[in-house]
Amino acid sequence: MNTEYPDRDARSAVAHFDATLEGFRLARATDPKASSDDVLESARVVMTRQGGLDALYARVAQLEQAGVFAGRDWAQPSILQPVLAVRSLRQSNADITVIEALSELRLLAVASGDYFHPGISTEQARNFLTQVMALNLDLLSGQMSEADRERPQSLGSIVQSLYQYLLDRLGYESILASLVAEVRRLLAQRPIQTDSIKEMISQIAKCLFDPDIETAGTEGAARLVSALFGPTQGCREDPGVTVYATRLEAMGREALVREASDLARAMHDTGLVSAYHPVLLRHLRGQHDDLIPKALGLSMTGIDVLQCYSQLVYRLIDEAIYPATSQAIYGLAMMLERGALFTSPVAAGLWRQIELKLSDATSKTLSEVFGDEQSPRVFLLAGVLSILGLPLGVGQGNNPTCQSVIGLSMWADNDADYLLQLVAWAARDDEVLTRFEGQPISSKGLESGLAKAPPQDVDAVSLILVPHLDRLYMEMGRLCGERDDDLHRWINPEFYGWWVGHGFRVVVDIHTGKLDDYAGFIRQFYASYHPYYNGHMPVIHPQPAGIAVTDSGGRYVGRHAITILRVALDAKGDMRVYFFNPNNDSGQDWGQGIVCAIEGNDELNGEASLPIAEFASRLYVFHHDPLELGDMEAVPTEEVARVMELGCTSWAVNV
Repeated sequence: MNTEYPDRDARSAVAHFDATLEGFRLARATDPKASSDDVLESARVVMTRQGGLDALYARVAQLEQAGVFAGRDWAQPSILQPVLAVRSLRQSNADITVIEALSELRLLAVASGDYFHPGISTEQARNFLTQVMALNLDLLSGQMSEADRERPQSLGSIVQSLYQYLLDRLGYESILASLVAEVRRLLAQRPIQTDSIKEMISQIAKCLFDPDIETAGTEGAARLVSALFGPTQGCREDPGVTVYATRLEAMGREALVREASDLARAMHDTGLVSAYHPVLLRHLRGQHDDLIPKALGLSMTGIDVLQCYSQLVYRLIDEAIYPATSQAIYGLAMMLERGALFTSPVAAGLWRQIELKLSDATSKTLSEVFGDEQSPRVFLLAGVLSILGLPLGVGQGNNPTCQSVIGLSMWADNDADYLLQLVAWAARDDEVLTRFEGQPISSKGLESGLAKAPPQDVDAVSLILVPHLDRLYMEMGRLCGERDDDLHRWINPEFYGWWVGHGFRVVVDIHTGKLDDYAGFIRQFYASYHPYYNGHMPVIHPQPAGIAVTDSGGRYVGRHAITILRVALDAKGDMRVYFFNPNNDSGQDWGQGIVCAIEGNDELNGEASLPIAEFASRLYVFHHDPLELGDMEAVPTEEVARVMELGCTSWAVNV
């Protein structure tokens, strides 16, 4: 990096910053709450000078060591959210903008291999910065908006300089291709929350239509933009929903059939729903109900469900489908495709949900997060459709709630009527009831669980339900008291459901923290899950498990809850574990060449997968059925040795 400062004023600013940073470091050594205001202001001044960003980039390690990021969200870069970073950069006061800029310089150093951070991998850092750049593509032309120009303390200029700095180092010429690849990678996982992805595509659209920006070879970008803003002949030029509604009134049946078909195709191809789609669906209701299956893109299975429950489906469209909740159309379509309504309590639960009276607290929470374009009950009902249609699309957001979120996913997939009951309790009564070892528990009045603040960056069902679940899970742990094994052994079957295996194995001794019969642990996992050694028994119900997450260097990051969905041969003949990871993005690099796949190996949308040996090398705890255990001794010794080698040279290196 160029750290020569041609301008004397720049040298002076950098020298002042170095002195301020050292003073801050010394202050923090004795007072963990020492103010960082002076060092952030000094950094802001450096950012306004020629070569200033280079100087700060070269000091990323010193910034981290001094504690500039400590005690705030930026201390854990893996939990940062690109959409929130945009607000921090462009809409916040000086200290927030500056610390966000410093954090992004730090992530650039990680992505470039110039700095190692134990909390985030090179790939994660690059993905984060790619998304941040996608959300700031309006700066690509070099022109600042009025709002940016008017920001005090040169903050607008600082942000633009930072963005150009990132582009210069990550590759200006490939930015659109990278962004399109990143968007498609995220969409392949079919997330419920797509607002940030849609915003990224909006910024891509602005870039494509800017005559001053070279966009040759961006057909992939154009297809994404078309799917969202102009998927049909009737809305090709993105006329707005009011104009589109008027055009629909004038269309004949043949034209409506084409509109329905094109919208459905765009939705199923991308997992995104255009704002024009609900306009068409509401137009068809009552006039052309026979075209609704085509507008939803249903197969024979989905059509069968719709015909059996047409009154309910039509009511759901009437009550929940609007431009503000357009993504729920995909949830509705996939719920029908999954045949969820053929479980009769689910249909009854949805009728209750339609009429559910929300508590004041629930209504206030939903309005604060989703706005007032529709009523809170509409947003919640739409959220219910989304999670029932896409059980693997739910994510934990920027919250330590993986235990609760894998529960939402399992129930949506396997016990949807129970999930609807939980939603009703939480939304109507501000309370969720359960039992632990025969003792009734209520979420009302319990202290916070792992999440100390309510989630904000999640879907509507998670927003209302996860705080209750988080508290209940923590309370079950408290009720366990001191026991002779990992407490998840008792909590998980009570919390998730009867189908969780009563057998349980943890890889370490809970008293010493050291590996405990690692070879036996691996053999038991294979004998429980690998079809060759368990009598070809498939995974009947999703099973919660715990993994030891590592970064791209194979270094231990922490424990994390996932769900084992199935174990099967892929098309290449490799035995793979297919699992659900609730952390919003399942395509992670865990080091040692272990990269979680999200497509290309027979994954269903939302699944991650790994060859079974690689998965087992990161496994920490698992449940199994002790009455259906296969032949542990049949597991090849060389396979066990390979798994142990991968584990002992990564997360378990000092265990």
